[in-house]
Amino acid sequence: MRYLRIAWVALAIVVIGMDAVSIPFAYEQAQTLCESTSCNGPDDERLAPDEVRDLDELGLSPDFFAGGTVGLEVIGVISFSTVSIVIFLRGSGDRMALLTSFTLLMFGGAAFNSDLSEALAAAHPALKFPVDLLDYIGQVAFSTFFFVFPDGRFVPRWTRWLALMWALLFIPNLFFPGSRLNVLGGPLFPGYVITLVIVQVYRYVRVSDPTQRQQTKWVVFGSTVAIGGFVLTLVVSNLFPPDQQSHILAEILQGTLIYAFILLIPVSVAVAILRSRLYDIDLLINQTLVYLLLTAMLGLVYVGIVFSLQYLLRALTGETSQLVIVASTLAIAALFNPLLRRIQDVVDRRFYRRKYDAAETLRDFSGRLRNETNLNTLNDDLVAVVGKTMQPEHVSLWLRDNR
Repeated sequence: MRYLRIAWVALAIVVIGMDAVSIPFAYEQAQTLCESTSCNGPDDERLAPDEVRDLDELGLSPDFFAGGTVGLEVIGVISFSTVSIVIFLRGSGDRMALLTSFTLLMFGGAAFNSDLSEALAAAHPALKFPVDLLDYIGQVAFSTFFFVFPDGRFVPRWTRWLALMWALLFIPNLFFPGSRLNVLGGPLFPGYVITLVIVQVYRYVRVSDPTQRQQTKWVVFGSTVAIGGFVLTLVVSNLFPPDQQSHILAEILQGTLIYAFILLIPVSVAVAILRSRLYDIDLLINQTLVYLLLTAMLGLVYVGIVFSLQYLLRALTGETSQLVIVASTLAIAALFNPLLRRIQDVVDRRFYRRKYDAAETLRDFSGRLRNETNLNTLNDDLVAVVGKTMQPEHVSLWLRDNR
């Protein structure tokens, strides 16, 4: 363990030091005008001429754009690195905690925020291979972490070969992105993500003990919100594209939201690993699931009502009306509470069955309590209710004799 901790410290100095040195190069690149026909490519961080004009029309400068872009990347590096250092200082004696700390360090400092070091490599081509190597280590560490979390073992055992396969496929993806061997850069990438999720679900259902399940809940919950928010941001930006003048502003907002969501991952991992007594997040997960479903359903209903009424009104009168928007909003307001109660009931039945059954049992007992007059029957009912809801090993009832 001592040598592993020494290696961690050495890598931390390299990664964080390289990111710090890269900041001025990334800032210069972000405010540089791209004058070629390939501007705004997937790997081009420079400003296109039309983006410069958009910034000028909005009263913003290229310096502002560069500062915001680099600032987000710096915040990402600081957040991942801080959580990594805290875990290292508090739990480096545990192999899984050390792996988690290493994953956050490499993924946050060299993979997810690779644009910083890529700018340094663009200015000094000799650093291209070390930068790509650190990026590769970060990606492989991230996938390995999901295969072995939370106990450090590959379960099932054959998943080690799956982890090795993804590690090999990342080689052309990062070192030879233009090669035909880069199959991970295409449709295969969703399969990579799905395997990580499936392994965690299997471990949660079949392998993990209660403490490990609680730890997994933290990581899964944080990762789900992060990925869901990331996808939602991209979907909204594609469904409702901004006008030409607002394009660059929407790009800044989109980048900010993506970083805000992704930063939930180190936070959730830190809580899962460091808390000796984890917070009870069942209620948080419950309410998040309920309101996500509620928002989605109300959104679909709202869009459906607006489009249907506007289409009907246009067919009848040849015109549209703002009253349709008002009527749709009132309908959504009227549906909010009934739909919320219904979704809460469905979620409790499906995902929190034990708590739902306990609540139903207590509700039934309260109804019988108002009408039952036989003391022996009440005693039997009370013992049965306590046994069903609390599930103790043994239940006894003593009544004090007041004679």
